[in-house]
Amino acid sequence: MITRLIYALFLFALVGLNQPASAAAIGAVKSLKPQIQQKTPADAQIERGIQTKLSKSKLSADHFTVSVSKGVATIDGSTNVMQHKGVMTRMAKSCGAVSVRNNIRISDAAKAKAVATLSKNKTTTSAIHASVRSAPGIAPVTPAVIPRATVLPAAK
Repeated sequence: MITRLIYALFLFALVGLNQPASAAAIGAVKSLKPQIQQKTPADAQIERGIQTKLSKSKLSADHFTVSVSKGVATIDGSTNVMQHKGVMTRMAKSCGAVSVRNNIRISDAAKAKAVATLSKNKTTTSAIHASVRSAPGIAPVTPAVIPRATVLPAAK
């Protein structure tokens, strides 16, 4: 009798696993998905830390939005200062973010200012090097030769 009961339970389990899921069961699984994607306490803590640091800094004027999911901080917004993008990434990592998805857009004016600054510094540097090379009594500067490392055979 016990063997028949075990056989019946085994048969029921086997047949029950091969049956297609009902619509009610599928609906129940779909209703659970939004609950799974809720913020963990660690994500909420990271987000609060970033928001706190942001509110105390000059970057708060740019009105960046921050969200954290599974340790990944996502930053959105736009700025007129190119360096703010890097500062926000470092700020998020310092608050415990595992990685940062930085979606901050830099304005065209900030990009143009950076290009102008780079070209100005490049011409200034080139002028300095040219004046040093053409100065009387100063030997031309040649780059130093860096010796390469010698690889020795392994000791036996």
